[in-house]
Amino acid sequence: MQDYLVTERQKLILIAIVEEYVKTNEPVGSLALSRREELQFSTATLRNDMALLEELGYLEKTHTSSGRVPSEKGYRLYVNEIMRRGKKDESLFPMIDEIFENPHVSQDEAIYKSMELVTQLTNYASIVHGRAATNARIRKLEFISLNGNYAIILMVTDKGHVESKRIVVPSTINPREIKKVIQILDEILHNQLVSDIHNVLNHISLPDEVREYLNYREHLVSACIEAFSDMISDKYHFSGRYNILSQPEFRDVEKVRELFNAIERRDILRVVNSDSLGLTIKIGQENELKVMKDCTVVTVPYEGSDGSVGAITIFGPKRMEYSKVIPLLEYIAGNIKKIENPSWQRGVSVL
Repeated sequence: MQDYLVTERQKLILIAIVEEYVKTNEPVGSLALSRREELQFSTATLRNDMALLEELGYLEKTHTSSGRVPSEKGYRLYVNEIMRRGKKDESLFPMIDEIFENPHVSQDEAIYKSMELVTQLTNYASIVHGRAATNARIRKLEFISLNGNYAIILMVTDKGHVESKRIVVPSTINPREIKKVIQILDEILHNQLVSDIHNVLNHISLPDEVREYLNYREHLVSACIEAFSDMISDKYHFSGRYNILSQPEFRDVEKVRELFNAIERRDILRVVNSDSLGLTIKIGQENELKVMKDCTVVTVPYEGSDGSVGAITIFGPKRMEYSKVIPLLEYIAGNIKKIENPSWQRGVSVL
């Protein structure tokens, strides 16, 4: 990297160019820069520094204008600089607070609602990727009847993580039958790895009367196992799909089609660094997927108070409002840890 060759004045100019370009989507010239309060330099000085930044590879000149636009290298230096300077937009934090301070919102609901809000406010797209707790051991399975034909199956792990699956109980089935099946499965699966549920149930030796009871209610056992499978699978929540279409960088129909296909196939998770210990920002060619080469992907991992882990991601054009997106994701991730009461403990009427 040649960042050491860039003076503080030139860094200020680069920051201003990125911000102007993000705002206008138009190449930035020295005249536009001279109007900014923090750049009280002559237009000649601005032009000379812009030429040097172009020579060093931080700016690019378009064929249709005398102005410059940031290169991927320029965006990378910009991101490094705004983070070093602590430059961030906290104006949207109160709206995030409203979601997380709602006592009736579960952890997953708060994550999804906050990320959907971010997509609305930024016009970018978002992904929530919750990792399956396959290395956890089952501590408790429980069945809770609700009003109407609804019920909840709970799974509590040794890591304190609580998963819940809401089910519809057909009127032809007595909820007590399901509760009995869950109690038997609770005894069988206690302290077993979550990832071994199917294997244990297929190979465990059971007393004849228990085996006969479960065989007779095979459809109930299958329904419970299906619920367990849903509970331990990775969570994937995507929002803001059509925000992509509003970005000038994605006017190519074929490019958008390929991007949507990658989203549907979840190939896009290859660029979401959910195993990272901290913030990751991938700009353009830094992304592993060819279809994402015109995008920036910002990812922040999270950990819930119940031991659940995952990552929240915003992706959009390289011409992104980094000073808004980065602190927003970090703020949301910090708030996730504060939610302690799982959704099944709130607003539930037990019969």
